[in-house]
Amino acid sequence: MRKSYFFVIVLVALTIFAGYGKQWFFLDSDPVSSEFQLDNQQKITLRFGHNTPEDSALHQAALRFAAIVQEKTNNQVQVDVFPSQILGNDHKMVEMAREGKLDILLTPTAKMSVPLPAMQYADLPFFFPSREDTYALLDGEPGRLLLDKLDKIDLVGVTFWENGFKHFTGNTPFLEPSDFAGKKIRVMKSDIIMDQFRSLEAEPVPIDFHATRQALLDKAVDGQENPLVAIVSMGFHEVQSDFVLSEHAYLGYVFSISKKVFNQLPQDVQIVLIETAKEVTPWEREETQRREQGLLAKIREAGVRIHTLTADQRQAFVDKVSWIAKAAEGVIGVDIMSKTDEYLQDKYGPTPESKQQVVIGLNADLSMDGKGLVGLAFKRGIELALDEINSQGGALGKPMKLIARDHRITSSMGINNLQYFSAREDVLAVIGGKQSAVIVEELPYIQESKMPYLIPWATLPELTENGYQDSYVFRLSVNDRYVSPFFAKYVTKRFKQTAIIVENTVWGRSNLESIAKHMTDNGVAPEVLITLNRGQKDLTREFNQVLEAKCDSIMLVVDSNDGANFIERLAQLDSSPVVISHWGVMGGNFYEKVGHLLPNLDFRFFQTDLAITKRSRFNDLMARYRQSYHLEKDETILSSIAVARAYDLTHLIALAVEQAGSYDRSAVKHALENLPAYEGALKNYSKPFSKGNHDALKDEGFFMARFNHTGTIVPVSK
Repeated sequence: MRKSYFFVIVLVALTIFAGYGKQWFFLDSDPVSSEFQLDNQQKITLRFGHNTPEDSALHQAALRFAAIVQEKTNNQVQVDVFPSQILGNDHKMVEMAREGKLDILLTPTAKMSVPLPAMQYADLPFFFPSREDTYALLDGEPGRLLLDKLDKIDLVGVTFWENGFKHFTGNTPFLEPSDFAGKKIRVMKSDIIMDQFRSLEAEPVPIDFHATRQALLDKAVDGQENPLVAIVSMGFHEVQSDFVLSEHAYLGYVFSISKKVFNQLPQDVQIVLIETAKEVTPWEREETQRREQGLLAKIREAGVRIHTLTADQRQAFVDKVSWIAKAAEGVIGVDIMSKTDEYLQDKYGPTPESKQQVVIGLNADLSMDGKGLVGLAFKRGIELALDEINSQGGALGKPMKLIARDHRITSSMGINNLQYFSAREDVLAVIGGKQSAVIVEELPYIQESKMPYLIPWATLPELTENGYQDSYVFRLSVNDRYVSPFFAKYVTKRFKQTAIIVENTVWGRSNLESIAKHMTDNGVAPEVLITLNRGQKDLTREFNQVLEAKCDSIMLVVDSNDGANFIERLAQLDSSPVVISHWGVMGGNFYEKVGHLLPNLDFRFFQTDLAITKRSRFNDLMARYRQSYHLEKDETILSSIAVARAYDLTHLIALAVEQAGSYDRSAVKHALENLPAYEGALKNYSKPFSKGNHDALKDEGFFMARFNHTGTIVPVSK
């Protein structure tokens, strides 16, 4: 009976795995049966490497993990633990695991950030309010999303252990940000950690952990940051006079397994390893905390002066480094940071019922298409607008806040997000995202909830022309009803034989039908009509169709990921037709992926707002963007038009609240239909919307563009 119960557990786990991919092992499951048995009584030995000494809580937890695994598997799985970098330094062990030469490893998040920059999340300075919050975030959705990213570097992310919160040591006390000015501080190699000390006007110096004590002794550096266990075990307190109990950042350790090894293990062994690592996690954290009081006593006994930051001192540091979290959002992940913001706001901000704030929701892709970079552009446009609105007193005297939620280009998740926003009494309106296919499925729920929904990008005509007499959907983007005839006219005047290739979504199919009709009306019907599945890599059959038809041009309507794949495959042909693309490819990191291929192709794409860069309001917005997110003067602002659209929409919502004199969603909706003229970053709106027209942009300012040799968008001259 017990053995049958075990196989039921395995079957359930496999079912979850089939439905959810690599995320299956993060779900809670029952303990593995004691009747564990491998086929043919085979023995498995796994090597587990880490960098901490044998007397550390991390090593003791590793030994505990090994013992429990051995017990659960009836001695059939043995885990040999190698502490203190016996197998090599952290970077070497990570590479060994990626290659399948090391089975299990425990790595500081900062060291893991070299192959996976998103792991700098745990390094964010003065960011996590408490241990409780740190654990809730790492064990919750943000941590799961972060661990999922390890799959990209051939590791299976399991859980987060810790070495504790970090503190400052030096030969002078670091109690104010100004105390760091001109000092050299030893750091791990992490951009966020180095930015932390640069913002304090110190010089960060990357030095290997085991060489740090000598560097402090030689006065090569003036101070360092580490948890208590690292400070005492390495004797840093013996060569420094002052210790600041700052708890300013978290030194997490990532527990991961080599993907190559993991995939070769029997599934029951996989389950045991995952469950046991998660089971040991609370013990490891508690053991780390238990030891810290004794470690602090050792530091005090060594004659070191111990200081604790006051609330005001801590806030001074927070004010100095708070920009780092916002600036790093694109590196760590918009999805991860948005989930974190939501958690912190729900815990520390006003409750929806308190009615002390009003909220704008963002329901967009924050992770999938080009790593959610267009979603990040929307988010930052909203943030910049809210900064202005709140500096002027907010909306009817209440501060306006943002909650951003990721729909991962999935309609069901988009609807779930809308249900969340609708249920919150403080949510005033929602700004949508880029994908028409998601929004069109959300329409019934938008109407049912009677919540204003404003679109900054998606172009499907049916989104605003949706048949609802009292529609709650507004758009500050181009309606494809105007784009299709522009495309048809452009193509038929210049080319003889055109293929239309679109993604197999409601947006793609709508464009296919509309462009083909307008081309036929212009007297040049398309030669080939093709639909592509999203994520389709092999385009051999489709290209053969185009070449056999001797097409001289291709009309392309796909997103940025599929657009990049299309260009990569097209560049492999001996010769290729001219490509005329919808602006859908411009979301995400399209140019970053294929910009090097474009000089050898004739690639043109649709654009609007040619004169936008001449607008002072737009340029002022871009200057504030650079300042707020610490971009260099010559650093490109990705999706600047998306920033401007979300910025203008947010201001229009605030204007509607003022005009309505109410936070009532229906009143705000009706006010949006009767707004006065507004000078935005994108354009001057004489009357943005009306009761019969919820599209703020018409068929104006359309042009075809290309990338020049520097990646700048310029008009096509022919």
